[in-house]
Amino acid sequence: MHPGIHAATHPDKPALVMGASGETVTFRQLDERSNRLAHLWHAAGLRPGDHVAVFMENRSAYFEVAWAALRSGLYLTTVSSYLTAEEAAYIVNDCGARALVTSATRRAVAEEIAASTPEIEHRHAVGGPVAGHADYEAALAGQSPEPLAEQPLGDFMLYSSGTTGRPKGIKRPLTGRAVEEGNPSFVPFMPDLYGLDADTVYLSPAPLYHAAPLVFSTVVQAMGGTVVAMERFDAEDALALIERHAVTHAQFVPTMFVRMLKLPEAARRRYDVSSLQLAVHAAAPCPVPVKQQMIEWWGPVLLEYYSGTEGNGVTLIHSDEWLAHPGSVGRPLGPPVHICDEAGAELPVGEEGLVYFEGAGGLPFEYHNDHDKTVGTLNPLHPAWSTLGDVGRMDDEGYLYLTDRKAFMIISGGVNIYPQEIENALVMHPSVSDVAVFGVPDDEFGEQVKAVVEPAPGIAPGPELEAELLAWCREHLAAYKRPRSVDFMDELPRLPTGKLYKRELRERYWSGRTARI
Repeated sequence: MHPGIHAATHPDKPALVMGASGETVTFRQLDERSNRLAHLWHAAGLRPGDHVAVFMENRSAYFEVAWAALRSGLYLTTVSSYLTAEEAAYIVNDCGARALVTSATRRAVAEEIAASTPEIEHRHAVGGPVAGHADYEAALAGQSPEPLAEQPLGDFMLYSSGTTGRPKGIKRPLTGRAVEEGNPSFVPFMPDLYGLDADTVYLSPAPLYHAAPLVFSTVVQAMGGTVVAMERFDAEDALALIERHAVTHAQFVPTMFVRMLKLPEAARRRYDVSSLQLAVHAAAPCPVPVKQQMIEWWGPVLLEYYSGTEGNGVTLIHSDEWLAHPGSVGRPLGPPVHICDEAGAELPVGEEGLVYFEGAGGLPFEYHNDHDKTVGTLNPLHPAWSTLGDVGRMDDEGYLYLTDRKAFMIISGGVNIYPQEIENALVMHPSVSDVAVFGVPDDEFGEQVKAVVEPAPGIAPGPELEAELLAWCREHLAAYKRPRSVDFMDELPRLPTGKLYKRELRERYWSGRTARI
């Protein structure tokens, strides 16, 4: 399924409504504009299996870029609109993109990375001039709105970081089928699983460069439903959009629930949310009290899943099940879950260990340009089992509970933040001898980034050094990755092997805390 199917039957039906502006894109418009971009790329020599990238904020053009790739046999990589030039250039280069679509809003970074992304052959900018980039609208105007003669099915190649701290692209083989004959790898199970069809109205409140918002939104459009995309999340605006558009499905992260729950009672009760059939949430553990309050407010429409961009498995839990198993992320749907020790041996029920999904039924994937990391996800004793690096336990009914992240990944507001990347940036500062980064409690975001620094010899710790290091982070890291504060130690606790004993540091900040809220 793709927009062309619905453009032929319901051309004037909204495929997209932008939340704040109200801009509406019909299926006819989405079909024609994605066709024009597909022709543009094809005329430029791009062919099935080539890579393209998009670097922009939430706006209507995001979807025509996505569908142009999906109906051209291309891999699309989305680049976070919050990255610095250094970080964005790494992803653009690593994915091997030959074309890039950006926006005037991202002008400063887009212009800066031009010199460091020499493999990009075709650059286009939406919404205004960007030096070194052709005008997107003018380029599309010269192309045909009809579909390509052949429309091979493309796919997304999205990025997820790991223990090295560098983001890695998750790549799956293309099917070789035509877009009319099949769906991208993520589509087949989703309509039935979440009840998505032509009557779906889906609220997407999160940045579209994330896997879940992009995948859910394009699946809804593939089914002929309507996506209501927020330019940026606002708690009360989300409630107003649910009422205004009679939203049937939406997806949130726990921080969004927290912000909605903190609205004044009058604001919470002002909006009718009874149209909601399903409120999906994932990306971070949801504090038990927060989820209980949301179910009391919205009714038993919450559905939680645990999975990763890798697509190697998924667990699922509906509200009624969760009330009987608070804190669980559900039971596996498809590949079974196994809890194993570091050696790969399966552990008894109730014991904590690495969470593995069995290979059968999961989507095949590999980390682009990183065979060792791909192999590193596999169980040493059961090579068909793979892990996302999470730690958890199973109860005797088969429900999974996540208890930690193996590599101390920080989850702040539903966004995964990888300490190694921040540590790598800070340790390059001349006043830093050693550094540890981890998450500490934050009442709104669940966790915030904390850095503990061992100053270089002769360097005095204190407020001046902290300010200097935070300024350094502003130069080298995206805003959401930067430490909120820096503490100092004379010597960080490292084992004789050189391994940093980060758990000891982290537990000092979590002592007495039972929930990450």
